[in-house]
Amino acid sequence: MKITIKETQNPTILKFEFPDFITKNENFEFKNIDETKNSPLAQQLFYLPFVKTVYISGNFIAIERFSIVEWKDVQEDVAQQIENFISTGGKIILEDESKTKKQPITVYGETTPNPAALKFVINKGITKSTVEFKNIDDAKASPLAQELFKLPYVKELFITENYISVTKYESYTWEEITLELRTFIKQFIENGGTVLDESLIEKSSKQDKQEIKNFDNLDVTSQEIINILEEYVKPAVAADGGNILFDSYDETTKKVKVVLQGSCNGCPSSTFTLKNGIENMLKSMLHNEDIVVEAING
Repeated sequence: MKITIKETQNPTILKFEFPDFITKNENFEFKNIDETKNSPLAQQLFYLPFVKTVYISGNFIAIERFSIVEWKDVQEDVAQQIENFISTGGKIILEDESKTKKQPITVYGETTPNPAALKFVINKGITKSTVEFKNIDDAKASPLAQELFKLPYVKELFITENYISVTKYESYTWEEITLELRTFIKQFIENGGTVLDESLIEKSSKQDKQEIKNFDNLDVTSQEIINILEEYVKPAVAADGGNILFDSYDETTKKVKVVLQGSCNGCPSSTFTLKNGIENMLKSMLHNEDIVVEAING
């Protein structure tokens, strides 16, 4: 295990990063040695005379120093001391035995046709709903999404039955962030974090059109289109980390509008591919060559 030393905006605070997460969705701050009963490592660090505060969170330990030393003079020794402590079996945080043991889960990443989106598959159901969040303000119903949006590279999220599709900003590569995302999602769920509070989901008008209660109010052609999308299109789209919603059908222009979500949203090729694939399918199955499909990004 190799620790990486990173500077912060505060010159008195230095971060010592680990290659993996060291806490389970918890943050710790220790102001003195008396507060370190549940952290043998923090207790050890306070024996150093220049240590003022120890922070433990995510995949790092941050240390604030007193002004009696400069970090450049001691940082390598501190990193070595932490590495030695861990390698000899020292505990960073002591487990709270009173907490219920969580069932381990598996999370793995799958590529999608959209190079900006990755699909994280969980080996158990996480929700009965399908939701898409464009930003943290949209994510009131999902504590997991709120936490993920705090990561600087998360742009959009799509959550459904057993996977989470993450869309990143272009300035980051998947090689840099995949392990952190996978570990974060895995530990959040294992520790009992709420993925989605179904009661807080705000249904959009687009989603309402998919509700069974509205199905009977649609014209026959719209009902046929929805049935075709549900049976033939959605399973293939879901396999690629996306979703498709029926938006509308105009009897006069024969135009079908569908909404793309998840990895399909913003994909360079999906709008063209899906539009033409769905259009040809609907023309064939509805026996109507005048049908035109317009794909909308959700």
